[in-house]
Amino acid sequence: MCGVVGVAAHEPVNQILYDGLTMLQHRGQDAAGIVTLQDGRLYLRKENGMVRDVFMNRHMIKLVGEFGIGHVRYPTAGTSSSAEAQPFYVNSPYGITLAHNGNLTNAESLAKSLYIDDRRHLNTDSDSEVLLNVLAHEMQNLGKTHPTADDIFEAVKAVYTRCEGAYGVVALITGHGLLAFRDPNGIRPLVFGERLAANGGTEYMVASESVALTGSGFTIIRDVKPGEAIFVDLDHKLHTHQCVPQQEYTPCIFEYVYFARPDSIMDNISVYKSRLRMGEKLADKILAEWGEDHDIDVVIPIPDTSRTSAMELAMKMNVKYREGFMKNRYIGRTFIMPGQQQRKKSVRQKLSAVPLEFKDKNVLLVDDSIVRGTTCHEIIQMARDAGARKVFFASAAPPVKYPNVYGIDMPVRSELIASGHSVEEVRKIIGADRLIFQDLDDLIDAVKDTKYSKVEGFDCAVFNGCYITGQINEAYLDHLQELRSDIAKIGKKGVQIVADTPVDMMGVEEL
Repeated sequence: MCGVVGVAAHEPVNQILYDGLTMLQHRGQDAAGIVTLQDGRLYLRKENGMVRDVFMNRHMIKLVGEFGIGHVRYPTAGTSSSAEAQPFYVNSPYGITLAHNGNLTNAESLAKSLYIDDRRHLNTDSDSEVLLNVLAHEMQNLGKTHPTADDIFEAVKAVYTRCEGAYGVVALITGHGLLAFRDPNGIRPLVFGERLAANGGTEYMVASESVALTGSGFTIIRDVKPGEAIFVDLDHKLHTHQCVPQQEYTPCIFEYVYFARPDSIMDNISVYKSRLRMGEKLADKILAEWGEDHDIDVVIPIPDTSRTSAMELAMKMNVKYREGFMKNRYIGRTFIMPGQQQRKKSVRQKLSAVPLEFKDKNVLLVDDSIVRGTTCHEIIQMARDAGARKVFFASAAPPVKYPNVYGIDMPVRSELIASGHSVEEVRKIIGADRLIFQDLDDLIDAVKDTKYSKVEGFDCAVFNGCYITGQINEAYLDHLQELRSDIAKIGKKGVQIVADTPVDMMGVEEL
């Protein structure tokens, strides 16, 4: 999972992009990058690390221009390499730089086609570089020195015919402007907005989440529609076009469960309200299955994403809510770390228990989901070590049984604790006295319960194995296992990190 942002302003955009990436830091802590455009030249700074560490004052003053894009990335395989940090750049035609959130499910076949048919060289194993080169090739096929907005949309239309999967894209086309587009199913999020500039003109911003816009004073216009592209030319004129017919409108439901910030609004759905309703639904299920004599003394969330659901659950069940774990915010997310030992060690570094809230109590721990089970096993043991009499565990999401192929680097099926195990077996493995999961229908109802959204459904593949874009078979998942498993990652010492799924193919810079 990554975060992207693009800005077309009437003032230097370096600070706006920096602030936007900071607001999206939760979507990736491995690397960050910014490219700006001025007088036909692109200025780039990208490196491994958090936003605050990548961009120093000496870098910021060199990121000149009123147009720019930015990216934050998290690692997905192998070891970290700054060569895979985004945005990526190609010089032909025009000079194009691109940042991408998502995953191309046909990246390998596209990479081979680019090399054999389009004669384009790929310098990394990233599907984002594949997408950039597809766009560049289709722009080149226009055969125009001065393409119009309609010409650019024609090139994007051709990209849609070649690229399968999920993607939210921002790009700069040197000498022309800012481009953004979203996959035909709207799986990955993308929203754009505007604000009034000091000179009276209009400035535009596009980002993965609404918080990046509102945090910089932009007013949300709307989400980019599935299959739609938007383009802001150098005269700051906004152009929009539905490049391909919208397919079933199905954003990733795991954004609402875990990834997105609670103060974001995605596809006209409040993430915060969705998580409140998840807590309500889960409380109803606990009362139905465990009864009024559930024996729960206190509800404690696993910070941070489960906090909203846990508070609403406790309120509905009329049980005390307490903050029993304190979080060290300088430890990375554990489920994206390669290797079980590293994940186990990280849990103890990441959280510390408050013994007063556990001693001699029957505790219900609430988390947003259970993926490998490593984290919750360690947390349950921490609760017992802190003096809990009994430890119950509740997941605001259903059992995660299938890998994600659309840009979330979840484990392969063999490493998912709920794959091939019953709820009772999972309970024993993680060491809980009781375990309960949200029902998928209840999760869907919790997220969809709004009159403002036009969403038709959700990509729930990690829970039900139904991959929205199709063409995901056992052979594809087996190949994914070879690339993503812990054994594969440990074996790839020195191999570069990919932005999403790897492709099986052979300081500030002025570009």
